[in-house]
Amino acid sequence: MSWVPLDPLGVWRREFGNLPDLFDGEWTKPWSTLPRIPVDVRETPNEVVVTAEIPGLERKEDVQIRVHDQHLHLSGQIERHATTQGEHVFRSERFFGRFSRTVPLPSPVDERGAKAAYRNGVLEVRLPKVSGRGGQVIDVEFH
Repeated sequence: MSWVPLDPLGVWRREFGNLPDLFDGEWTKPWSTLPRIPVDVRETPNEVVVTAEIPGLERKEDVQIRVHDQHLHLSGQIERHATTQGEHVFRSERFFGRFSRTVPLPSPVDERGAKAAYRNGVLEVRLPKVSGRGGQVIDVEFH
């Protein structure tokens, strides 16, 4: 009886090849079209600021911004118009289609005072904090 060392990655290597090759080929194609919207959330004394990279938006109707239950919801659609005839595409990594991202907010905000601006592929949403959310002080009457 011969001894065979344990090689848990052996099956993986036989089925899929080397690990670096996996992430640079056709195998990843279905995932390359999934939206990945990177966001930054920061807080000042008066507001919460959410910055999101969403390149490709052309009109304000392409993005919907909603605040609900201490979360900021971003959704919309990026259109791709450039289709060329007679060219072979070797790689297509830019996202187009529907996207959605929900971001928890660190503080209670007043959505009625929210402002959004889009410039150079970056969406910035400024949400004023709700003032006086430290709780109400109740005066006690002594008799």
